[in-house]
Amino acid sequence: ALAFVGQIGESYWNAEFHRAKGDMLLASGADTVEIERCYQAALETARQQGAKSLELRAAVSLARLWQTQGNAEAAHSLLAGIYDWFSEGFDTPDLEEAGALLDALRHNA
Repeated sequence: ALAFVGQIGESYWNAEFHRAKGDMLLASGADTVEIERCYQAALETARQQGAKSLELRAAVSLARLWQTQGNAEAAHSLLAGIYDWFSEGFDTPDLEEAGALLDALRHNA
């Protein structure tokens, strides 16, 4: 999918493709190192593009992975830094999900 996107010049969604690949690997029970690599690629791509919404989605996915690995403190730190950038839209699904995860991580940290 990433090769196809590169061919047609729609690179904005590359971050989301990396994240979706990580989600598919997670669902299939793949190695968490590869899953984390996908989420990190999504995060870095979104940051390079200045795509804060896609950065938030990637951070939520990576934070959830870290939470399952017992690393709630790092997950909270990552997600809070991005979530705090937003000043509106807190009723959108992405920000609601991020806020709920932050609350859960506060209790686990």
